[in-house]
Amino acid sequence: MLETLALAFNPVTFFTIFVGVTLGITLGILPGLTSTMVIALLLPLTFAMEPHLGIMLLIAQFVGAIYGGGITAILINTPGTPAAAATVLDGYPFTKRGEAGRAIGIITLASFGGGIISGILLIGIAPALARIAMQFNAPETFALAFFGISIISSIAGKSLLKGLLSGCVGLLLALVGMDNITGFTRFAFGTTFLMAGFAFIPVMVGLFAMSQCFVLIEEMGLKPSAIIQKITRVLPSKQDLKIVWKTILRGGLTGTFIGAIPGVGGDVSAFISYDMERRVSKHPERFGTGLPEAIAATESSNSGTTGGTLIPLLTLGIPGDSNTAVMLGAFMVHNLIPGPLLFVQHAATVNTIFIGFIIANIFMLTLGLSGIPLFIKIVQVPKKILVPIIAVLCVVGSFAINNNFLDIVVMLSAGVFGYILIKGGFPLSPIVLALILGPMAEGNLRRSLVMSQGNPMIFLERPFSAFFIVLAIISLFFPLIKHAIKTCRRK
Repeated sequence: MLETLALAFNPVTFFTIFVGVTLGITLGILPGLTSTMVIALLLPLTFAMEPHLGIMLLIAQFVGAIYGGGITAILINTPGTPAAAATVLDGYPFTKRGEAGRAIGIITLASFGGGIISGILLIGIAPALARIAMQFNAPETFALAFFGISIISSIAGKSLLKGLLSGCVGLLLALVGMDNITGFTRFAFGTTFLMAGFAFIPVMVGLFAMSQCFVLIEEMGLKPSAIIQKITRVLPSKQDLKIVWKTILRGGLTGTFIGAIPGVGGDVSAFISYDMERRVSKHPERFGTGLPEAIAATESSNSGTTGGTLIPLLTLGIPGDSNTAVMLGAFMVHNLIPGPLLFVQHAATVNTIFIGFIIANIFMLTLGLSGIPLFIKIVQVPKKILVPIIAVLCVVGSFAINNNFLDIVVMLSAGVFGYILIKGGFPLSPIVLALILGPMAEGNLRRSLVMSQGNPMIFLERPFSAFFIVLAIISLFFPLIKHAIKTCRRK
């Protein structure tokens, strides 16, 4: 215990965590620069550091980046990280009505709450949660992905048909590339570039960021309708706290549980949490117009996954997502083998990571609230300056994924397509959700059928998969049932 306290409450440790969180927030705000990419860039710097310092630098950056992505989603309708894709739905309407400061204050508190909840669960019940998550084989993972795809019916916007069509487009895009079971290449049109499918980041940046550039360019010729941002209150009001505290609790728990399932991540948990909050709301029809509980649900959930993804990594040596997969390399370099023996052989280092994770979330809260006046200035930049900056970031972020010029072509094509969809009233989020979950659903569906020799009853014979299948069916038909009930009442 004394060794843990000496390591955790050392000024050098505090400074390292502060630098990591600051870098994470700063880079998380920039569209296209994912937390995984930044962790990979920082990884070589940790080789010469003490083990606990190197690992805490990466974890602190992870915490900051997940939060920072929500800031951009609110200010310029572009998620800075994939985990903030769901925040766009209700985040940007705050900015359009001049309440960006209020929205950022809410997501700051929600991110802190979700992170702290996941930290407490990480410390208290990590082994138990890891054992539950390890029961998720191919059938359970398919059922969870299927449930996630069914959420499209809830985020379709005003037109369910247009939302479902957007989701189908995302699923079609997810089919491009090499079949992960047979190795057969689909829809690659003879080029090796598409053998791995469309890179998610260029598509997302194009749909959300570049399409927004086209919209802003179109608006330049119109009479400017500037939104004057007056930051009179940084901390959320008592009314907002009363609205969101239960949401933050639900989102944090949801994010931690989903984060503990390897391969899922914060983007999926944010959409699931958003859908859950919409279903328990007394006014679900107002979701998408800028509600405090909506953005609190997404941000508390994706921040909750930061601690959740560490659970299988630390206890079983299995990365929870791409971020922790890179972190696994840092553990190995420092001769720290994640698993049950890690808690015995390097107890002080593990306990330092636990304490450091809580400190990172406290720094994130402090930096977030104190930096809101700076973040808000982004929307005050004239469009003729803002558009080129966003466009350059889109190009740099897309190219930096694989250092491939064709990723820029994909991003620009997605931007044009996204602009057309916006003008036609089609929602963009279902495309992103389907593109994320499509490969996961397809691959695990086919693995499950191989396991059962073609018997689809495998999904109903296993408790967890049956539970998520039932939830998915309810989610798909709930809007239709609700519409039918309203129609009957009118008659």
